[in-house]
Amino acid sequence: MFSFSVPLGKLVRRVTRLRGGGSAFPGLVVEKIDPGFMQRTLSTLPHGVAVVSGTNGKTTTTKMVVELLESQGLKVFTNRTGSNFTRGVAAALLGEVDMRGRLDADIAVLELDEAHAVHFVNRVPPRYSLLLNVLRDQLDRFGEIDKTAQLLQHIASKTTGTVVLNREDPRVARIAETLHGPEVRYFGLDDSLLGTFPNDDELRAGPGSPPPATVPRKPAADVVLRRVGADDADFEYDGAMVTTEMKLRGVYNIFNAAAALVLARSICGSGAATADHTALLTALSQVAPAFGRGESLVVDGLPLDLVLVKNPSGFRLGLKSFPSGGYATMIAINDNYADGRDMSWLWDVDFESLRADGVDQVSGSRAYDMALRLQYDEVAVRSVDTEIAPALAAFIAGAKDKPKRVFCTYTAMLAIRRELSKITTVEVVS
Repeated sequence: MFSFSVPLGKLVRRVTRLRGGGSAFPGLVVEKIDPGFMQRTLSTLPHGVAVVSGTNGKTTTTKMVVELLESQGLKVFTNRTGSNFTRGVAAALLGEVDMRGRLDADIAVLELDEAHAVHFVNRVPPRYSLLLNVLRDQLDRFGEIDKTAQLLQHIASKTTGTVVLNREDPRVARIAETLHGPEVRYFGLDDSLLGTFPNDDELRAGPGSPPPATVPRKPAADVVLRRVGADDADFEYDGAMVTTEMKLRGVYNIFNAAAALVLARSICGSGAATADHTALLTALSQVAPAFGRGESLVVDGLPLDLVLVKNPSGFRLGLKSFPSGGYATMIAINDNYADGRDMSWLWDVDFESLRADGVDQVSGSRAYDMALRLQYDEVAVRSVDTEIAPALAAFIAGAKDKPKRVFCTYTAMLAIRRELSKITTVEVVS
């Protein structure tokens, strides 16, 4: 079966790419004809498998971990297409293995959707896992937030080596109480930054609400983010403070850099004899944003930032990290499956920071829901168009003399990126 499944999978992958089909379809085919393909292939890696999961930040954090490990001389396999279901991992493997199914890598670092990660770890127990956060996201898929926490707990329970947890998210930190085998490490925040990263209970708390869930005793963190500057950050680890420049923008990305450092140091070894810390920090300073996640483009000589928003906390941090002053603003909200069908979370976001300059364009399948939400926060909306292509063209033409910022859900971001790729004056700067 093995000698047959890999050539067939590669053929399907080649045909699919020629026809412009989805990147995950070849993985679905090989999963059906050879269910043991992933386990058999990944089990040969010297450093095993590292899984990155959580509600927000998986793609950028995975990218950081990969580049940190490569700075240490490791060959890393990852699902670079961003397809974070099991079939996406299988499809990515088909592109990397030889005709006999052999993978030339030292470790696999995989971004996995919370629900699909459960199926993956049942087949391929990871040696390392990094669990970022639990936020109210896509309730139509996962149900209540505690269900998402249970999914992450299952990933941790299947991990054989080291589990890295977010100390500042009570639901993630409490996963440690359920673990008996793997080592547990944490990433954390300086107290001065805690107000910037409210957990889900704090975000939703109102008058008369019960006290937010807390961790009884805050554990020591292996890496602590102490300060975020305009283009640099301070991290504390091994009892010392280090400052590094950062190409990444957005305080949430910088916090996830602390997470990436903990995982990379766990894999390479924390001691001076096992990891080149200068190379780690240099690599971290050079990481550019992942596709559409705070990505900065230049359109007609002026910057255009794409800011992905998926839930109340993510949108709130996006507004804080990318203030609207001096920028033309567009918001594009879709409710396709990958975005989540339930857009009621928009009412949990405070849009008052947009009030001074207003929003130039609102688009996407839920454009009128978004426009109504802005109206309640007294934010002026200049134009609404559910069709993204003409809305984006009008936005660019109408604000040709100003830098631009687009807040968008996942499928809206993909649509905007496709439209921008048709403009010859667009260039990627980070």
